[in-house]
Amino acid sequence: MLLWLASVLPQPLADQTCLATTVYLEARSESTIGQFAVAEVALRRRDRGTWGNNVCAVVTSPRQFAVTTTARSFEVTDLNAWTKAWKVAGDSIVNWSLPTGERQVYVPRADHFATTSVSPTWSSSRVVRTIGDHAFYAVN
Repeated sequence: MLLWLASVLPQPLADQTCLATTVYLEARSESTIGQFAVAEVALRRRDRGTWGNNVCAVVTSPRQFAVTTTARSFEVTDLNAWTKAWKVAGDSIVNWSLPTGERQVYVPRADHFATTSVSPTWSSSRVVRTIGDHAFYAVN
């Protein structure tokens, strides 16, 4: 439902909705810094253009983020976590609109992340930082 809503919203609300959904699905139990780091990866990918030229295109790229692997029937049940994810998404978009040298960066160069319980084959020697249950990687 949220991604459908994003498809009819104007920018920048569409991007904030897609980013908040991603933060909620990927990191709602993580610290605020961990949530900002997840958002940062999506925004860095958007800037690179490889996965799409807007946040919604990036986070809906096949098998890249939880929005593509979570059942469509999934419902937001933790309203406090959703509110926090919405704020993190909005603040991240504002932060990322600043000149590069003025941005708050949590995971420099990171363009991938995974939970620390897995070790993807592409991850060796590329860890930028571990925050909570996520390791962030500079792959590309």
